[in-house]
Amino acid sequence: MFWTILMQLAFSFLATLAFAIITNVPRRSLIACGLTGTFGWMTYWILMHLEAGTTMSTLAGAFVVAIASFFFAKSKRLPVTIFNVPGIVPLVPGGLAYQAVRNFVLGDYLEAISFSVRVALVAGAIAAGLVLSEVLNHSIRRFREHKENI
Repeated sequence: MFWTILMQLAFSFLATLAFAIITNVPRRSLIACGLTGTFGWMTYWILMHLEAGTTMSTLAGAFVVAIASFFFAKSKRLPVTIFNVPGIVPLVPGGLAYQAVRNFVLGDYLEAISFSVRVALVAGAIAAGLVLSEVLNHSIRRFREHKENI
């Protein structure tokens, strides 16, 4: 079990880091980008082992990515998207999308539609997780501003 967790940590970090390098993020933010993806993936992975389901696990993982992105953006004084975009890469349902297209090509339309619906649910969960985090961050900022004005 220890080696499995270590492998999950290492490969989620490396995948996120590689995508960050490919998308030319600033060098000073590379480690933070890798950690953002790792936090999101490990949230997803743990919830999947707790049988939370793919969609809920992805939603929680995307939420954690967005929260981590917000904190890294503040500490590095960079835009949040520099951390969000590479951070969600481990959560993207590439395997499901491949299976959907593969089954369409093979003519197994019922299976293809099933995979396509799952892809849409996971993609929607990623978007919802990012939006929920932004709503939470905005609410916290407004509360702080309101508190300071009193």
